[in-house]
Amino acid sequence: MFNNTDKRYNQFSAYLKNKFGAKVYKITIDAGFSCPNRDGTISSGGCIFCDDTGSFSQAHSNRFSIDEQIKSGAETLSKRFKAQKFMSYFQAYTNTYKPVNELEKIYRQSLNHPDIVGISIGTRPDCVDEDKLNLISDISKDYYTWIEYGLQSSHDKTLKKINRGHDYDCFLRAYEKTKEKGINVCVHVILGLWESRDEMLETAQRLANLKIDGIKIHMLCALQNTKLAQMYEQGEIDFMSEDEYVNLVCDFLEILPPETTIHRLAGNGYRKTLVAPRWLGAKLDTLNRIDREFLRRNSYQGIKYSS
Repeated sequence: MFNNTDKRYNQFSAYLKNKFGAKVYKITIDAGFSCPNRDGTISSGGCIFCDDTGSFSQAHSNRFSIDEQIKSGAETLSKRFKAQKFMSYFQAYTNTYKPVNELEKIYRQSLNHPDIVGISIGTRPDCVDEDKLNLISDISKDYYTWIEYGLQSSHDKTLKKINRGHDYDCFLRAYEKTKEKGINVCVHVILGLWESRDEMLETAQRLANLKIDGIKIHMLCALQNTKLAQMYEQGEIDFMSEDEYVNLVCDFLEILPPETTIHRLAGNGYRKTLVAPRWLGAKLDTLNRIDREFLRRNSYQGIKYSS
């Protein structure tokens, strides 16, 4: 139903293949960024779910230059997945958390490879300003460009509980400024943050009203050496079952506009450090279950969306 596939949601990888006429994969880059919510600028300790790798990054070590990381990543993805085009992806920590002159050197360096067609920059909504957005907007004239904002929830009580360090209004201001610059925005949300079903679907409705360009949906999980793992081990919290998650993801996608690209619904990169829930990490199984649930419902992304 979407991008000439049998998917009932607007899968980003299929969207990219349609757009560029080739398989496009992200090359994850580690440029040595930090985060104001971990270095004490905003608060101490960072978000309760974030581990020492900066929230699930599988990046190369920043001991290697950006050029080396791009070259190695392109070779690996070409051999493993037959990728033909690439996007440079700054994932770990807060990738706008440097002066704008340094950011320009870093971003431009990541675009040197001849098969790079775009760039995606993961950051926080409280770590962008006019100069940084102007830089990224300038890059977007020649490259397919995204900013990925970690929102996690639209509810301030939840953002406070996870020690996020900003509120929903902060996200809205950053989102509006970014869209004014013509930059694509992908929003990260986490399901399972001790919210009711209605509260989580209220986040979906708010994002639908914004007509967001893309979304990454994560399942809350506890990784080793995080505050969240400590809370779990002390019996303070629990996590959703896979059935609950699959049903909620389908509910969430039904509310979003059909044009919103879906960048992530499941992950498999946590096995070495995953504490709970133990079902997480079998990415293909979870994605297959989401497909089957949509089929069972005879439903699809956007069925409940109204502009």
